[in-house]
Amino acid sequence: MTKKVLVIGGCGFIGSHIVDALLAAGVSVRVLDRRPETFREPLPEVEYNFGDFSDPFQLLEALESVDAVMHCASTTVPSTSNVDPVADITGNLISTVRLLKLLRQMNIKKLVYLSSGGTVYGVPQHNPVTEDHPQNPISSYGIVKSAIEKYIYMEEQLGDLSAVVLRASNPYGPRQGHTGIQGIIGTYLWKLARGENLEVWGDGTVVRDFIYVRDMADICVAALHSDQSGVFNAGAGEGNSVNDIVQAVRAATGKDFQPSYRNARSYDVPRIVLDIERAKAAFGWAPRVSLQDGVSESWKWVQSQARAQG
Repeated sequence: MTKKVLVIGGCGFIGSHIVDALLAAGVSVRVLDRRPETFREPLPEVEYNFGDFSDPFQLLEALESVDAVMHCASTTVPSTSNVDPVADITGNLISTVRLLKLLRQMNIKKLVYLSSGGTVYGVPQHNPVTEDHPQNPISSYGIVKSAIEKYIYMEEQLGDLSAVVLRASNPYGPRQGHTGIQGIIGTYLWKLARGENLEVWGDGTVVRDFIYVRDMADICVAALHSDQSGVFNAGAGEGNSVNDIVQAVRAATGKDFQPSYRNARSYDVPRIVLDIERAKAAFGWAPRVSLQDGVSESWKWVQSQARAQG
């Protein structure tokens, strides 16, 4: 049984929910992140190390006396990674390779890594996408995630690391930011809360796999406590179009808005849905929150934040 886990990126959107799920499972948690959480105060039962994942000395300090590592940090998002691929490589690939070296040196044998089911495959040859689908990413973000996966595999073959790579789809839910860079559901809800117009790129038929963030956190904890290793898709296992999202947002908010339709973006993959059967079988896990329920819960949270901000 894992006693103490280091969550790298534990103050971020997904990371904060992983921390909650670990605490609920009775696991002691240390977090390494650059800054505190945006939407709530530090939790008294969590040990926080505020520092940079790319700093080897801060990373070494954070790894002291932990049994396992949950790595969910990224310095980039898909839409911005191509602007500076060198920074993407430096901040994510090199830092994670350094982490793997330290895990070996410190005899830490368990790692759960959040990869990206939305970007490592590139344009799907078939849907739903299984884990053995070819990897042909079209963003630096996806290329770096894919390379990290291969370094993890190398470390497993050469040492005694047991690692689970989770290829996450599109997580959404409470504590998702409102910058508009990533996360269509969170972006739409925040815009509505501020009385702003919503935009749809293309005709709204682009399809993605959206997973509620607490379902995502649950599979992370299940993976940590299992004796499984390897690569697993982590999504809802079903596709919803942007037009479906618009409808779900209408239903959750009670607002009868009309989005503005813009020209389609060339880099948007038309459809990607993840096959999650391998994860279901390995971890005894399945997503529990429907899209409509998840959007409704997210809207309640956004409203509470908007009221708090005045």
